[in-house]
Amino acid sequence: MKPIAIYHEHPDWFRPLFAELERRHLPCVRLDASAHVYDPAETDVPWSVVVNRASPSAYLRGHAQSTFHTLNWLRHLERVGVPVVNGSRPYETEISKALQLDVLAGLGLPYPRTFVVNSPERVREAAAKLRYPVLVKANIGGSGAGIVKYDDEAALAAAVDEGRIALGIDGVALVQEAAPLRDGHITRIELLGGKFLYAIDVFPAEGSFDLCPADICQTTRGESLARAACAIDAPKNGMRVQAASPAAEIVGGAERIAREVGLDIGGIEFLVDDRDGKHYYYDVNALSNFVADAPRVIGFDPWQPFVDFIEERAGVKRGAAPSWSGESRRAARHEEPATAAAYDAAVARGEG
Repeated sequence: MKPIAIYHEHPDWFRPLFAELERRHLPCVRLDASAHVYDPAETDVPWSVVVNRASPSAYLRGHAQSTFHTLNWLRHLERVGVPVVNGSRPYETEISKALQLDVLAGLGLPYPRTFVVNSPERVREAAAKLRYPVLVKANIGGSGAGIVKYDDEAALAAAVDEGRIALGIDGVALVQEAAPLRDGHITRIELLGGKFLYAIDVFPAEGSFDLCPADICQTTRGESLARAACAIDAPKNGMRVQAASPAAEIVGGAERIAREVGLDIGGIEFLVDDRDGKHYYYDVNALSNFVADAPRVIGFDPWQPFVDFIEERAGVKRGAAPSWSGESRRAARHEEPATAAAYDAAVARGEG
């Protein structure tokens, strides 16, 4: 078979994915989203499927160049007929909070009252139509980045006057009501293939907007690590998470969102506003690292069904032992030394 291509820019986030692929002896190559090149004239690629794991927070690690390059490349792959996991539509949705709200509005699903602005001068005007406290969110964020809460009009006015309003790398921001969380948590619904996979309640630290529950993104005190230094073997974090069972209506809404944007793998987050007891969707996250210590928290390892899904998209027959074809060997050696080592290990196992 042609190898599976995993396209990503973070060095550590997807070690569990690579471990599961290796456990199944599936040939794969790693493509660096921060330093990538493609030929628009090509009509074929040496991979059976491309798994897009590019992150909207890449700019926090000095990789802003990956954001829109990725969108162009995904559209190219789709044009030439390459199977892609989380292609251009879900990725385009992930990198625009404004687009996410348009999707929700189009589906008739609830979301916090919001205005979209492209100038700090319009932030106060937008906030005047909302209930305080309000959030100003960079349109392209990631891991809670670019979100600031303002408790009252005076605090927001001071930020505007002092030039402290950041619109994000695309010059766009959201001005949104900050709802008090019912029971102190948000809920993330993880989906695979457009269907419910599991759900968790996440209890953020006071004043924090980083709701990533993966142990690789947190220290033992629950404080965010610098993303460039985030390590896969970080100790289990102190953030409180627990398995959740959202109402069927809410799960159904999340599945509708996933189908609408073609989301193969990812999470839909919602909150319950303590003021009215109603639920509101507020984030479509196409880059899921899954919850830390998943077997204990939710009762199973979600990386396994994810790789099942990748195998299906790649055309791998269940029960068949994938082999490293000559084309796979060339692709592996071409892409990255670590993949070449995996090829050597495959040969040693008698798979070459």
